Amino acid sequence: MIENVFRPGTTRPEAKGNGSIAKPPLRTPVSAMVSFWGLMRAYWFSDKWKEAWSLTLVVAFLTALSSKAGVWFAEASGELINSIAYFHSSTSDAPLATLLGHAAFLVALVVFKDAGITGTKSFVSATLHRRWRGWLNGRFNDALLDANHTHFHAQNGADTAPDNIDQRVQESIKGMTGGAIGLAMGVMAVASSIFFVGQKLLETSTEIRGFEFLGEYGSVVFALLAVAAYVPANTWIAVKLGGMLERLSIRMQKAEGSYRGELSTLLRRSFHVASAHGEAVQRNMHERLYTEIDRTWGRLNWVNAGYGSFERIYNFVGARVIAYAPGLLPFIHGRIDLKGYITGAELVNSLISQCSWFIHVMPAIATLRANSRRVIDLAQAIEGVQDPVEFYRRTGECDFRYITQNPVFGLSIQNLRLSHQGRDSEPFLICERLGFRRGEWTFLRGESGCGKTSLIKALNRLWPYGRGTIAFPQGVASFYAAQEVKLPPVTLKELVCLPEAQDNHNDATVAAALYKAGLGEFIGHLGDEARAGKSWDQLLSGGQKQKLVLARIVLHQPGLLFLDEATGALDPESKIAFYQTIRDNCPGVTVISVMHESAPPRSAAGEEFYHSVLTIADGMATKEPLTPALPAELTEILTQQPPILADGWLGLARRRLKTARSN
Repeated sequence: MIENVFRPGTTRPEAKGNGSIAKPPLRTPVSAMVSFWGLMRAYWFSDKWKEAWSLTLVVAFLTALSSKAGVWFAEASGELINSIAYFHSSTSDAPLATLLGHAAFLVALVVFKDAGITGTKSFVSATLHRRWRGWLNGRFNDALLDANHTHFHAQNGADTAPDNIDQRVQESIKGMTGGAIGLAMGVMAVASSIFFVGQKLLETSTEIRGFEFLGEYGSVVFALLAVAAYVPANTWIAVKLGGMLERLSIRMQKAEGSYRGELSTLLRRSFHVASAHGEAVQRNMHERLYTEIDRTWGRLNWVNAGYGSFERIYNFVGARVIAYAPGLLPFIHGRIDLKGYITGAELVNSLISQCSWFIHVMPAIATLRANSRRVIDLAQAIEGVQDPVEFYRRTGECDFRYITQNPVFGLSIQNLRLSHQGRDSEPFLICERLGFRRGEWTFLRGESGCGKTSLIKALNRLWPYGRGTIAFPQGVASFYAAQEVKLPPVTLKELVCLPEAQDNHNDATVAAALYKAGLGEFIGHLGDEARAGKSWDQLLSGGQKQKLVLARIVLHQPGLLFLDEATGALDPESKIAFYQTIRDNCPGVTVISVMHESAPPRSAAGEEFYHSVLTIADGMATKEPLTPALPAELTEILTQQPPILADGWLGLARRRLKTARSN
């Protein structure tokens, strides 16, 4: 026996030595994203760092240029106002031409700033948004869809399972990346604005009467004090309101995700709802889920409305009072003229506007934090399930050993106990010692809910709780065919080749597998993802989907095959053809099959497909061989002979036939 130990849910072996399991480092594509700053900087320190930094530097340059253009705008505004004020002055030689010239320059500057700089910056920042989001989407897809079955374990963690993974990967990542880029652009704009505007304020600063000790820096000190007193106090108010917005945004996302998830589930089970006339129940469920959305939305509207009113009042006071106050004393005392006063006021207004960016985007920041929290939670959940054994041990017993042994011994089970979540959960299924030799077909039967499917899942490393040892034949490929078949929107050839890539098999081999499975009419559509506007999942019936699974089995020819109600949608003749195809094309395969039938099916010639029966009753699994069937000719003779012939070997044959029928 080879002591290769496997973790549940993976096919990757771990070497066992010195009585312990060597654990690989828990590194995933999202390992660096389990904190806010780790999530924010991951893209810029990844293999795409050149792309990320190039786009970022272009955005930074355009942001700085826009801030400098803001200074030019303030100066141009001062010139225009001054030309209007002195339009009738005798010192003005050509007042109309001067006014129109300043107006034209101001318009050209606005076009250059808003259409040229801002438009280009929007395009580059949108490109950065698209690239960053695409990179994050790829990392989370790689992390969820790995060989460890992370997507499966992450959703089976009970209390730790993240809700609405689809929403987190799509909407939350999209909103987070867009919000983060906007935040970064705002910070860069504030820094560059303070530099350029502050520089200009210093150049135009003048002495203020009564405050001569400040010297020529009097007006700039007054301006900075006004900004420092006004902006932080209101920012504190904005932070408090933003916290309320963040909490409500997270609650809104959860409510929206639950409602959308239920709608998606309805579309998958639409037939069952219609056949059971369950529309009223489904409608009540939707109304109950939407009630939470409506209630949260109402509270969010109140906070948003209050924040909007606060922001409008803040903007008015800042632009019309605070911005014009610092330069009023120098203007009254004749230290500066009207042009200097207007220019200074516009500069202070620009400074207030840039420093108030945090206030203006607080709702967006609240949404950013809500989105990032959703993404971080998913990254943490992915990290938490990289060692499934330790993960499941937090909420119950998980002590499975998956080992390999010489193929001649087949598949073996020793001391297997399956239980549910909870450390005190009693086993609902016990398998003391079972063996399935190479080429043996075993029929698994038992009442509904007895644990048949759970046993199949445990054998495939997909049951989380319990203990026991399962020894697989070394080097033998396995295949698990479930009752419900879901087909992804890919080509027919890819569907048949799953789980391998389509390039591993030529068209002729795939076509032959389809033909043997009874789907020969589709051979000419191997390269099609759909027919008549419908995907294969929509086009194929339940029985045809199960035949498609049969085509996969024929193509891959596994040595170990698990059939969990894999023929439930087939008629009796098709079921027989299903098993006969496996018998003819997969020599030496070991089959463990779950069916609702009381007795295993036989071939068209009356021969047994199955060699043994595994019965689950009262929480115990017991295995015994099937009674060998008598030849069909002998059975016919015995049923036609009169009772007086029931002597000697013929009487013995009759008694065996009676025993076989009763079993």
